[in-house]
Amino acid sequence: MNNHPILKSGFTLAIIAAVCTGLVAITWQLTNAHISANQQAWLERSLQPALSGLVFDNNVTESMITLQPPHGLPGSEAATIYRVYAGDRPVAALFLVTARDGYTGPIRVLVGINVNGSVTGVRVVEHRETPGLGDRIEANRSDWVLQFDGQSLHDPEPGGWAIKRDGGQFDQLTGASVTPRAVIKAIRETLQYFEANADTIFATRADADVQELD
Repeated sequence: MNNHPILKSGFTLAIIAAVCTGLVAITWQLTNAHISANQQAWLERSLQPALSGLVFDNNVTESMITLQPPHGLPGSEAATIYRVYAGDRPVAALFLVTARDGYTGPIRVLVGINVNGSVTGVRVVEHRETPGLGDRIEANRSDWVLQFDGQSLHDPEPGGWAIKRDGGQFDQLTGASVTPRAVIKAIRETLQYFEANADTIFATRADADVQELD
């Protein structure tokens, strides 16, 4: 039996595979830095709406803390805190947390909190809620999420941190109540965490150095 054609075919396939692998590696090296820069720019743009009206001078994305669960914030996965400073003075903290009980799944929420404990802004950054109903938690689909600006853990009082249907202060969404309940609960729990842990959050400043807390 002549095995030369089989060996030749195998050798050819090996060369093709090696060339393809090399091209993929080269492409990754050429595009990775660009992709990382785009991701960083997207993240910074996403954070800005939750910092409306604040004066600060640090690179927010470089003063980040990662909290591993259990951490007391909404969600069962790692939570992220971006610390905001003017000089060495704390200005605010941005929390990227997860509302676990959305209608169709978890909702990723960005909550900005001023050092005085008031909300600087809230934005929903990821969800799978129902189009035309629950998706109006997005700022580009309705102004629902803007009603939390300036609110704090004690304004309204704890009973007010609910939709009006449940006796609270906040508007609901027509045809959707589970979704806003989940977001409001996540905001309230984040405010509670901030009130209890603000000193620890701002205890150290480490620009350009990501920290991980237990």
